[in-house]
Amino acid sequence: MSTAPQQTGWIGWIGFAAIILILNGAFSALQAFVALLGSNTYYTVTEEGLFLFDITGWGWWNLIIGLLLVLTGVALLSGATWARIVAIIVVSLSALGQLLLIPAQPWWSVIVIGIDVLVIYAITAHGRELAQANG
Repeated sequence: MSTAPQQTGWIGWIGFAAIILILNGAFSALQAFVALLGSNTYYTVTEEGLFLFDITGWGWWNLIIGLLLVLTGVALLSGATWARIVAIIVVSLSALGQLLLIPAQPWWSVIVIGIDVLVIYAITAHGRELAQANG
C-alpha cells in the first residue's frame, strides 16, 4: 500500500488558474491603457442620475493590478510556492476593483468576479497538491 499523496485533476485546474491570471492581467492592462490614453472622464446614466468620475486613477490601478496578475500567473505556472499566496491577494484586489465597476460595466464585472472566485478556489483548495507535485 502506497503512502504517497494522491494527486487529483485539480493540478490541471491550477494551471488553468495561472493562464486565467495572465489573461485577466492582460485585459486589465488593456483597460488601463484605454483609460490612460483616452478621455479622462467616464459617465453613465442610472435611474438615480448621472454617474461621473475621472478614470485616470482607475487606469493606474488597473495597470498595476494587471501587471501583478501577469507576473503572478507566470510564477504560479512555474510552480513557485509564494505565488499561491500572492495570487490570492492580487485576485482578491482584482475582484474588489471590479466590484466598483458594476454600475458602469455590470456584465463584465460580474464575469470577472466569478472567474476570480474560481481561481481563488482552485488555488486555496488544491494548492498543496501543486506543491507536492513540484517538490
